[in-house]
Formats: sequence, structure tokens, C-alpha cells
Amino acid sequence: MPRRKTIVAPSILACDFSRLGSEVERVDRAGADWIHCDVMDGHFVDNISFGPAFVEAASRHTKLPLDVHLMIERPDHYIPRFLPLAASITSHVEAQHDISRTLATVRGAGLLAGLAVSPPTPIELAKPFLGQFDILLVMTVNPGFGGQPFLTAMLEKVAEAVRWREEGVFDFHIEVDGGINEQTAAASVQSGANLLVAGTSVFKAADTAAEIRKLRGE
Repeated sequence: MPRRKTIVAPSILACDFSRLGSEVERVDRAGADWIHCDVMDGHFVDNISFGPAFVEAASRHTKLPLDVHLMIERPDHYIPRFLPLAASITSHVEAQHDISRTLATVRGAGLLAGLAVSPPTPIELAKPFLGQFDILLVMTVNPGFGGQPFLTAMLEKVAEAVRWREEGVFDFHIEVDGGINEQTAAASVQSGANLLVAGTSVFKAADTAAEIRKLRGE
């Protein structure tokens, strides 16, 4: 199977919130493909990040697709607030919601629907929903905080997702999020991921454009 185009989605969780607009514009100019928005509620994860108003503010500074990742306990309750803002919305298999209904709601609005799996969770819990999602997000750190080291063992989940895609009739992006830098990006792409979420490595880079090119392997 031919290699898929690598998509780089800088996570604004790692940006300078006081300069949100210019930070989003900076990674846009540097060649980012998508902008990743990590929404945390302080319940599903032990951190609070931002909500729809912050995502809306980010959207005013780019035409790139916004990839919204809901690390929240009740994604079904909050999804309607993000639908007008996002190009894709990902919820967790571990959250408290009717997963099929949540995915259908996102797709029904014309967006890409994603399903995320945290490190302690067997990826097999996502398998019953094959055909219902467009993105399978394999968390490569425990969700909640940026700057954590990459969990290499999660690449086994990426490889398993590739097998599902190759053996079945379902097509979906395989996304990785957490600890992504030049080295872990290369390992992730080698394992089969094509959508890379990178926060610290992009926003803290001395040369943002060069860092994005490195993540793509260019």
C-alpha cells in the first residue's frame, strides 16, 4: 500500500495563549496542515485547557482545518458548540457517551469524526466502531498535559490499526498525539501513522518551518 501524505497538526495547547492569534498565524505561515485544539474539562483529565470561545478565536487567524480533540467526560453534550468551528472532532472511547451516536452527529454535520484511545486502553475497544470514524487517534502519552515523553509501546496500536485498514474495507487517518518530535514522528510514520499532532516541538522550535518539514521527513 502506498505511503499516505503526512499531515502535521500543531497543537495550540503548547502556544503562548497571550499571543494566540499571532501564534496560530506563525504555524500557518510555517507550513502546518491542520491546527489541533486540545479541549480538557478537568474531569476526564486532570487539567483544564480552553473551550469553544478560545477555538473560535483561533479560527479567526487561519483558514487551516481545525482538528478538535475533546478530552472531556461528556463529549456528546458539548459537541454542538464545536460543530460550527471545526473540520474534525475527536472524542474518546473511554468517555461517558453513546459512541456511535456521537460519531454520527459529527459526520452528520459534514465533519470528520475521530475516536481516540488512551495508553492504558486496549485498541480493540475501538474496533466495533470501524466504519463509523474517519480518524483513529492513538494517544502516545497519557492525556492531560503537554510535554510528556513519547510512549514507544503505543506504536503497536498504530500497527494494529494499519492491519484493520488493510484487511477491511474501511479508510481512516491514523493520528498520534503526544511527545512528537523529529525522531518519534519518523517512528510513528514508519509504523503507519499519517497524522501527527505536535505541540512543544513546533511552538518552541527556533525555526518553526524547518521543524514542520522535519516532522514530515522532508
